[in-house]
Amino acid sequence: MRSEGGFDLVAISLVVALGLSLYAGRMQAAITLTPGSKLLQRHFYKKLNTCANVEPFVRHQVTLWWNRENNITAKLLKLLYADCMVNGCDASILLDGPKTEKESDKNSGLDGFVLIDKIKKVLEIRCFQAVSCSDILHLAARDAVYLSGGPSYPVYLGRRDGMESKASWVDLPSPAISIEQGIAYFKSKGLDDMDYATLLGAHTMGKTHCANLNDRLYNFDKTGKPDPSMAKSELEKLRKQCPKTLKKGQRDPTVFLTDRNGEQYKFSNNYYSNVVSNKAVLKVDQDLLRSYNTTQLALEYAGMLGHFKQQFALSISRLGGLNLLTGKQGEIRLNCRFTNKNNPYINHHAK
Repeated sequence: MRSEGGFDLVAISLVVALGLSLYAGRMQAAITLTPGSKLLQRHFYKKLNTCANVEPFVRHQVTLWWNRENNITAKLLKLLYADCMVNGCDASILLDGPKTEKESDKNSGLDGFVLIDKIKKVLEIRCFQAVSCSDILHLAARDAVYLSGGPSYPVYLGRRDGMESKASWVDLPSPAISIEQGIAYFKSKGLDDMDYATLLGAHTMGKTHCANLNDRLYNFDKTGKPDPSMAKSELEKLRKQCPKTLKKGQRDPTVFLTDRNGEQYKFSNNYYSNVVSNKAVLKVDQDLLRSYNTTQLALEYAGMLGHFKQQFALSISRLGGLNLLTGKQGEIRLNCRFTNKNNPYINHHAK
């Protein structure tokens, strides 16, 4: 029996079984956190006695928001990735102003800022200038992932906020990047191919604009033809949602990255099932099958949701330790949208 994309389902089962024997060793190798993580602590604010209940405070606000808009999980994961993978986990993505990371073309469409503002406001009332915006973002993303059916994992705390943000720092790759370039990019940040294949699994929820995949649908590699790796049924479905040309005044449509989750925004391994069936929406996702290591992981995760959850918890923790500011480095912002020096709501001339 074969899937539409050509994978023999029996063969997939055998590969998954083989993956089980390799899984323990790979998990052991990946369990090491990135060097910056050693500067962080569990229950950091509780130990300092500056904000003992920070995690329940954050969890409550995220839960209230998630009950109204469960797409907040995808939004927070995008924010976290955009922040950590550019200049380190310093909440620079949250800063307002011209020529900031937030204003970069590559970060257009990012959302979730209002929830972070809300959490910061609550914490400032309860624990004045104690909790960094960067730690808030990590806690909020963790809680949103859990509410969506994902893993619960410890978030190590003690980050400080960066004091500048420049759009020139934004070197996030495009969705058309090759897998070789993608893995090299991750390795340049201190991550590896396992983190690459695992963190892409966040695409199991959320949407993307048609502009990010129109070349796959109509003019792949400038051939005037669709991407031959895309299953025919997926091509037909996406062409209905993404017209070749937009009518005057028509906004670029969006499509779900994993339609079986759709508006449920459920954390699942359906993303990997799509990949192995050649039904991934973005080229960067489908290309997981072009590397031996990432192919093995895609097959394992497609067959074993529990393993995907475990590794996602490890990889996102590794992400959270990139290029940190701690101790006297950076600052704790009073408002996540402004450095304290540039905060218009602070009276800098007060004696």
